[in-house]
Order: sequence, then C-alpha cells, then structure tokens
Amino acid sequence: MPVATMPPHRHAPGLSARPGGLRRVTQRLLVLVAAAAVGAGLLAAPVQAAPSVDEIEAQIDKQWEQLEPTIEQYNKVRAQLKVNKKKSADLQKKIEPLALQSELALNRVGDLASRYYMSGPSHDIGALLVSAKPDTLTEQLTVLDRLAAQERKEVEGVLAVRAKYDGQKQKLDALIATQTKQQDDLAKKKKEIDAEIKRLEASLPKTVVKTEGCPTIQGVVSEAARTAIRTACGKVGKPYVWGAVGPNAFDCSGLTQYAYKAAGISLTHFTGAQWNEGKAIPRSEARPGDLVFFFSDLHHVGLYLGNDKMVHAPRAGKPVNVSSINYMPVAGFRRPS
Repeated sequence: MPVATMPPHRHAPGLSARPGGLRRVTQRLLVLVAAAAVGAGLLAAPVQAAPSVDEIEAQIDKQWEQLEPTIEQYNKVRAQLKVNKKKSADLQKKIEPLALQSELALNRVGDLASRYYMSGPSHDIGALLVSAKPDTLTEQLTVLDRLAAQERKEVEGVLAVRAKYDGQKQKLDALIATQTKQQDDLAKKKKEIDAEIKRLEASLPKTVVKTEGCPTIQGVVSEAARTAIRTACGKVGKPYVWGAVGPNAFDCSGLTQYAYKAAGISLTHFTGAQWNEGKAIPRSEARPGDLVFFFSDLHHVGLYLGNDKMVHAPRAGKPVNVSSINYMPVAGFRRPS
C-alpha cells in the first residue's frame, strides 16, 4: 500500500520559516508604530528656534566691527588728502611770484652779460638764461661767479628760494599722488562695503527702531559743549550713512564733527584724528560734551551725555540715537577745545 504522507506545513503569510524572520517582522512593526506616533504628535521632533531680533542685532553689531575700521580709514585718507591739496595750492601761489622774480633777475643778468661779450652771452651764461631749471644750484653758482657780485647775490638768493619751494612742492605732489591712489583703492572697496551693509540690513527683521531722547544735562559744562550736545541731540533719528557729515545723515565721526562745528570748534572727519584733537580726560572726570572713543583702534566715537549715556551714529540700519557707552569697549575720553 502506498505510504500516507503528511501535508506540507504552511507558514503564516509574511513570516519566514527561519528563526530570524520573526525578529525582522517585529522590527518593521516597531518602525511603523514609531512613524505613526510621530504623525500623531506623540513623539515630537526637536525644532530649532528662529533667532530673536536681539540675537540678529548682536550678530550684525559683531560683523559691523569688521567693517567700521575700513570706513574710518577711508575718512582718514580723504581728510589728509584735503589738507595736502590745500597746502599744495598755497605753495603754488608762493611759487608763481617767485618764478616771475627769478625771470626778471635773470633778464638783468642777460643785460649784464651782453655788456661783457660783444657777440652775446657765452655758452654757459646762455644755458643759464635759457634753462628755467639748471641741473644743480652748484652749476648755477659757477656761472654766476663770472658776473658782478651784486647781480650774483640777487640771483643766487632767488634761485635758492625757488629751489626750496620747488622741493617742497615735489614732496607734496608725491604725497598727494600716493594718497589719491589710496583713496582710489578705498573707493573700489566702497561697493563691496555697500553690498555687505545691504546684506546685513536684509537679514534684519522689519522692525521700528525706537530712539531714546537726550536726557537733561546736569553739571557744569562749557558753552561749546552745550551747543555740541544740543546740535547732536537735534539729529536723533537721522539715518546712518557712512562718509556722511550731515545735515541729514551721519557716520560716527561725521556726527561729532558736525556737532562741534556748530560750536565753532573744528574736528577732522576721522576718529583717529579726533582722538588727538582734544585733551585726554580720565573716565572718572568725564563730563557731558566730551568725546568717548571705543575699541583699541578707535574706530568708533560718540558724544558723552553723562551717566554712562552718549548720543552717536551707531551703524547702518540704526539711526542716530542715545545709548549706553557700556555695550562697546571704551578706549577713552577726549575734551575738544
């Protein structure tokens, strides 16, 4: 008789005949349960909180510390260039009459020489008369030795003075050329700075910047300081624009320059120069109207109001306002006079 056989054992659907199959199914079930829990809000995934306005402001302030020294360097070169161009123009005015005086004296030398030589001036004297700038003063004097003592003395003095002013002007012209190149190089950076400022401003939420008014000034201050404070405080709310000196926009040194100009005191539009244009004052003796400087390289300045307050032009995106002096490292105080 045929031997009866047992029917093959059938496994439950989805289960493996191997022992590890059950474990794999269990793992898949756990994954599905976890996913369902997340979907139901049972397991909340961590969410990164958006930065606050104050945090963004602090980030921009930090990046601004890298930009402002370049801005003040630009102000420095422009201020120096302005001074040296004026010096050059003043020197040119002195040289022009000197050149005429020299020409007249040389004409007299020519008259004298024609009396010495029937056929006209010698080659050496002719060279002196024709050349406005002989090679050296020594060569000029060698020729003048042949002339009458009085004429020689007169022309020698004229040539010496003209050589002095020519030398000074050459130095100034070289300095102006160097500084003009520096200004051109910095001007090329202007677009980069402006682009960076726009990027920083774009990251700032559209909020209204509150500007605190200036406090009532206490204590004894000079009339010049009172005028400077009144002028600067009258500009609270005006926008920051780098390189601006008013009346409708300012950078930090532009505001202090503008304020003290109203008081009849001239300051350079550059923080480093303003540091040297006043008397050093210890912090314990600082009074309203003093200039307060920040950072080791002095790249920011404000007008002190007393009680650790100042009015200043802080940066792009922040208008002229009243702030505490303690949110930046104070470098020192100066009193304009």
